[in-house]
Amino acid sequence: MAAEDHPNTTTDPLEDDDYPAYTMGRAAEIIGTTPAFLRAVGDARLITPLRSAGGHRRYSRYQLRIAARARELVDQGTPIEAACRIIILEDQLEEARRINERLRGAESRSGR
Repeated sequence: MAAEDHPNTTTDPLEDDDYPAYTMGRAAEIIGTTPAFLRAVGDARLITPLRSAGGHRRYSRYQLRIAARARELVDQGTPIEAACRIIILEDQLEEARRINERLRGAESRSGR
């Protein structure tokens, strides 16, 4: 699930994980990396930051968690492109598990 597909259930921007509250510099500082790293995970299409009216990248907390996971993998020696692919596959697997669980629950409720 791409960051822009992450479900949002709140209307308060301060509590919204998807609200693009962080500039590139602040986002890099928060996850302990460089703006170049954030550009690289964007180029690999792991996250797609929103743009301010002036064209500056803005990141959400959800996107920062994803970027931080990529940084962990890169710090362990995984190439950035591979780290991004791993995270995408992990996310797809988790989504498939949620769907499977939901279908199993529906099946058991219907008495099959």
